[in-house]
Amino acid sequence: MKVNKDKCLGCGACASMCPVNAITMKGGKAEINKKKCIKCGTCMQICPVSAITDEA
Repeated sequence: MKVNKDKCLGCGACASMCPVNAITMKGGKAEINKKKCIKCGTCMQICPVSAITDEA
């Protein structure tokens, strides 16, 4: 998963919904810990501005 920092509003919805706590808020933007992320897609679904994408 990857965060588009230009789109991210910093609302924290993704961080609060992540089942493995892989997302933190740093500098007002979401940051995903790739080692913790299980690529479940919850963050992509909950983001109101589609700032999170699945890294191919």
